[in-house]
Amino acid sequence: MQIDGNLILRLEQLAKLELDDEERKHLIQELNHILELVEQMNRLDTSAVEPLTYVNTHVNRFREDEISGQVERSAALRSAPDSDGSFFKVPKVIDL
Repeated sequence: MQIDGNLILRLEQLAKLELDDEERKHLIQELNHILELVEQMNRLDTSAVEPLTYVNTHVNRFREDEISGQVERSAALRSAPDSDGSFFKVPKVIDL
């Protein structure tokens, strides 16, 4: 695939960009260079390379969920700007 001026103009429209001629030329060169690098990587023989599933060999050590650091309801409500005795009162954020 080769990047040309028509493709850049179409991408410019889709992205709602306004590029000048010099920026378009530079973008064409850069994108074509990227495509050349991808083609170069595609030509590499990777048949002997084992697919990489994980970047490292570390295994997560999960722990049991334990309830800790609970705050009593009355203590939490004391620090609230507004409450009804059982719940926090907050301004309405969804208008149905």
